[in-house]
Amino acid sequence: MRLAITRDVSPRFNECELTHIDRTPIDVHIARSQHHGYVQALKDLGFAVLELPAEPDLPDSVFVEDTAIILPEVAIITRPGADSRKPETESIAQALNPYRELVHIESPGLLDGGDVLVLGKHIFVGLSTRSNQAAVDQMNHLLGKYGYHAYGVEMHDCLHLKTAITRVDDRTLLINRNWVDIENFEGFDLIDVDATEPFAANCLPVGNAIIYPVAFPNTAAKLRERGFALKDVVVDELAKAEGAVTCCSLIIEN
Repeated sequence: MRLAITRDVSPRFNECELTHIDRTPIDVHIARSQHHGYVQALKDLGFAVLELPAEPDLPDSVFVEDTAIILPEVAIITRPGADSRKPETESIAQALNPYRELVHIESPGLLDGGDVLVLGKHIFVGLSTRSNQAAVDQMNHLLGKYGYHAYGVEMHDCLHLKTAITRVDDRTLLINRNWVDIENFEGFDLIDVDATEPFAANCLPVGNAIIYPVAFPNTAAKLRERGFALKDVVVDELAKAEGAVTCCSLIIEN
């Protein structure tokens, strides 16, 4: 099974939470069109897509990644750091229930999925404005029986850990080393984003390709030079809400 869960853009998308970028007007119609293109990219790469309807009163709810962590054995329902986003998890838990056993992060834990980078049995969690050490401790308690270990990672100047670093494949990571310390990732092959494209470190490997924004051509060229196949998407309107390509889906592969 290859399934992606997505959610359409809320009509209140302009009221999204912002932390590290300035607010600029978002055209919701363009954002929806770009999101539909992203969904089509997932379908083109062989994924069935469960498309959830927009949540009218939850501005950030298109960014479903923040609500859950999908592992082969279990799914963690998060507790988002922004109070306005905490209600997003209920409908995601319902959607995931047929596919995984569910466990939950509880107070005082705070966790956004965008802060969670899973590399084999190692789980790196960005200690950001949205995720805390209490959540890391709970993850270790919940996941230890499956052989996972979670680590808190210091980061700065960006919203989520996966703004600064993402997985390209099992051995390779795409990184902006100005925002996270590379000492956390010894033993991996690191591809640095182009210096002119600080937000280019977020990529989504699915199937035999990597979903990647057209907005970062210089970093895209680096990935292609290394032999990676890219599936181009236009997501600049979604990026005005501090969103990126990993943010807009939950990927389930069995």
